[in-house]
Amino acid sequence: MSLSYPVANDHQLARLLQIGMVLEEVIEARAGKHYETLADEERDDVETLLEHAATESARHRGQLEALIDTLDADPVAYEEIEQLVAARYESDTDTDGVLYDQLANEETAYKFYDDLIEAIEGSNVEFGLPRSELLDTLREIRADEKTGVEDVTQLMETR
Repeated sequence: MSLSYPVANDHQLARLLQIGMVLEEVIEARAGKHYETLADEERDDVETLLEHAATESARHRGQLEALIDTLDADPVAYEEIEQLVAARYESDTDTDGVLYDQLANEETAYKFYDDLIEAIEGSNVEFGLPRSELLDTLREIRADEKTGVEDVTQLMETR
């Protein structure tokens, strides 16, 4: 599944949105894992950032699921999408600390949504949901991911 080409139909769009859902789940799970590994003296701004990332990812999954439910497309098995995400989008788990890992997760999600928006904008297909609703939702999610990148970067600079 490549984002270097315009999105061709509802089925492909649904699959891409499912990839977004799995990416969000990965971010949420890794934020939770990192929270558990924090020492007591680290549980300040990092804790707040990780809680926000987890909450935001859950909200994004709900938004993506609502878009998928609107489409006339059969969902792909979760395991298949999870393998695609692991192979292509999951960041290396051997990063240099919690904040670097969180930054990699936020950057990966931002890039995915940026590419997805571009692929949808490059398509002249009429989808099973209004294009404006689809793009507005994806742009909102992308903006959240951009803010996440900025928040992590700012926190890294103050440490």
